[in-house]
Amino acid sequence: MTIGFSARTVVSCSALCVAGALVLMPGPAAAHGGAHPGIHGAHTGTDSAPTAPAPGTAEPPPSPLDRPGTQVTPRAGAPGVPRDLSARSWLVADADTGEVLAAHDAHAALPPASTLKTLFAVTVLPMLPPAVRHTVTEADLAGIGSGSSLVGVRAGRTYRASDLWRGVFLNSGNDAVRVLARMNGGWESTAAQMQARARALGARDTRVVSPDGYDMPGQVSSAYDLAVFGRAGLRNTDFVRYCATARATFPGDGRAYEIRNTNRLLTGADGVAPYPGLIGIKNGSTSRAGSTLVAAARRDGHTLVVTVMDPRAGGRFAVYEEARSLLDWGFAALGRVEPVGSLLPRPVARAAPGPAAPTPTRPGSSPATASAPQAGPAAGPAGGTGVSGDDRNWLVTAGTLAGAAGLGGGAVALALRLHGRRGGRSARD
Repeated sequence: MTIGFSARTVVSCSALCVAGALVLMPGPAAAHGGAHPGIHGAHTGTDSAPTAPAPGTAEPPPSPLDRPGTQVTPRAGAPGVPRDLSARSWLVADADTGEVLAAHDAHAALPPASTLKTLFAVTVLPMLPPAVRHTVTEADLAGIGSGSSLVGVRAGRTYRASDLWRGVFLNSGNDAVRVLARMNGGWESTAAQMQARARALGARDTRVVSPDGYDMPGQVSSAYDLAVFGRAGLRNTDFVRYCATARATFPGDGRAYEIRNTNRLLTGADGVAPYPGLIGIKNGSTSRAGSTLVAAARRDGHTLVVTVMDPRAGGRFAVYEEARSLLDWGFAALGRVEPVGSLLPRPVARAAPGPAAPTPTRPGSSPATASAPQAGPAAGPAGGTGVSGDDRNWLVTAGTLAGAAGLGGGAVALALRLHGRRGGRSARD
C-alpha cells in the first residue's frame, strides 16, 4: 500500500516536538537585583533576600576575613593600622560600597550585648510607623532580664512608636524593646524575624535568642555581622534619625523627662571627646560581652562603619577610644588599601558537571551566604571569562532548542519530499 504524509501533519508534529522540548528542559535561573545603593541617598527600603543555594551547589573560596588575626592589604603610602587596639574583634568598612578596609577576627562569635538592638531596629522599624500608638500592659513588660537598662516604660500609659524607639536608641531600654516586640507579634516571633533578616543580609555568625541583646546562652554575633546590620540601618532614614539623636524627652508621670544617648562618642559625656561627623548607631555592655560598639561617621563625602567588641585594656571607655582610632585610620586609608572583604552577601557558585570547577567569586568577598549571581561573565580560574552556572543553564537550553529544531526541520524536509513524490513509491505486503 502507499504510505503518504501531508506537509501540514508533519509540520504540526515538529512544532509539538519543539514545544515538548521547551516544557521538559530546565528553566533558567532568575535574575536578581544588583548592588546596594550608597548611603548618600538614605531610604526606608530593605535589601532583597538572597536566593537559597540549590542542592549540590559549591561554596565560594575562603575570604581573607575567614582567617584569624588582623587582615589588611596596604598600598604604597597607606597608614599603619593602629597598634594600641585591644579589642577581641574589630572591623572597619566603607559604608557606601560595603568594602571592608581592615578587620581583626571578623567572624569571631562573641556576645553582642545591646549592639544586637541594631538588628532589632533593622528588622522591626519598617513594621511600626512612628505615629502608631500602643497602650502598654503588664504582659508587655513581662520577662525583662534582671539588671537590664530601662527607659521607664509604664503599664497603662499610651506611647507612640517613636517614643519607644528613642527609648531603645538613646537609653538602650529593654522595656521599650519588650513593648515594640509585642507590637510586632511577640518576643519569639520577633527573634525568628531577626534571625531571618540576618541571613537575608548575609550575616551568618549571629544567633538570636533575646532580641534586646541581654546575655543568653547561645546568643552570639560578630564584628562582621554587626557592621552589616549597621550599614543596613544607615539606609533607613528613621534609623539614622534615632541613632544620631543625642537628647530627647520621654513621656513620664505628669510630664516628660529628658533622656540622653549613652553613646559617649556621640554626646561627649564622661570625658570622652565627641567624634566629628559621628552618625551614632549603637553601644552595649554586659558582664559576658564586655563593651561593644557599632559606630558610623561621615567625612568628605565618605561614610565609614566600625565595630569594636570587648576591649581588654584601657578602662571602661576604651571601646570609644578604639573606635575613634579605627575611624581616623579608615578615613586616612580610603583609596590606599585593597579591600579584604565586603559587607555585601557573597554569591554561591554552582557546581559544574564533570571535572569542571565551580566559578570562583571575587577574592576578598564577605562570608559565604546564599545570594544571587552577579551580572555579567564570571572570572574563570585562569583570569579569563568563565561560564557561570546560569550561563550553563542557558547553554543547555540553547542546545535543547537547537536539537529539537534540527529534528523538526529534518521531519519537515522529509515530509515535503514525500509529498512531492506521492504515489511514486509503494511498499508491498
